[in-house]
Amino acid sequence: MLSWTYLIVAGLFEMGWPLGFKLANAAEGRMSWLWIGFSVLSMVASGYFLFQAQKTIPIGTAYIVWTAIGGVGTAVIGMIFFGDSTSMLRIFFLFMILVGVIGLKLAH
Repeated sequence: MLSWTYLIVAGLFEMGWPLGFKLANAAEGRMSWLWIGFSVLSMVASGYFLFQAQKTIPIGTAYIVWTAIGGVGTAVIGMIFFGDSTSMLRIFFLFMILVGVIGLKLAH
């Protein structure tokens, strides 16, 4: 069970690096470097927790869950905070990603 917690944490940190890059593009000067630093720290933390999770979770399952959390989470952040498209088709396919990840967890 702890491995799944590590995997969820890894996925949450996976959302941090694209967010940091997005905010670095919007910032100027020193602030942009701070956001880039946030991105790098998020990458390191994400990789570390994925490493921990893969000690007991199969690599394929861990990788798909990790990328799904990061991808879907980042898409939702984009929709809420950056005005990304919220079309029903886009939301449907994000939902389909989640259905696939839940299926993998149940089949684990």
